[in-house]
Amino acid sequence: MQGNKLQFQAFTYDLTDASMRKQLLRARRLVQKLNRINVNNTKKKNAILSELFGSIGQKADLNPNFYCDFGSHIFIGNNFFCNYNCTMLDIATIRIGDDCLFGPNVSLYTAGHPIDLKGRLDNIGTGAPITIGNGVWIGGSCVIMGGVTIGDNAVIGAGSVVTRDVPPNTVAVGSPAKVIRRIEENEAYDRTKDF
Repeated sequence: MQGNKLQFQAFTYDLTDASMRKQLLRARRLVQKLNRINVNNTKKKNAILSELFGSIGQKADLNPNFYCDFGSHIFIGNNFFCNYNCTMLDIATIRIGDDCLFGPNVSLYTAGHPIDLKGRLDNIGTGAPITIGNGVWIGGSCVIMGGVTIGDNAVIGAGSVVTRDVPPNTVAVGSPAKVIRRIEENEAYDRTKDF
């Protein structure tokens, strides 16, 4: 899925595939270790994160509890902070840029199911990648759906459900999330302007 045009397209897969189930179990063991580790044991935590993810940059930190399906489909840049109770369903690739901040209870769902009942009964799953640019802030309790790209320096307001691409340098809020304004270059912090 990496490094080619196919990574940007939705796909289907068999939920009962034995090889996939083996990969899921590997990730679950690592996630279980990660969530049980002593918070002061940074060295062990970083070793688990390096083994779990496709790649993870410098100064990346995830608060417990964290959950994912595979881990190996997740690629995280430098200076990433993820607050409590994050879930990343990564049947498809998740790419997170540098200098990103996730509030608590953020969920990224690349996985889905067919709309038609027959597809669901036949154990068919769907997947579409998520790409998050550099400098993105995703507020608490947001859901990012598969197939979405969030541009550099965007801000997603707390509680939003992102079902479509968000352009760079914008603030998006709501369910479904909609862009409410642009972020001006070198804009000073002013809470009254945010939402």
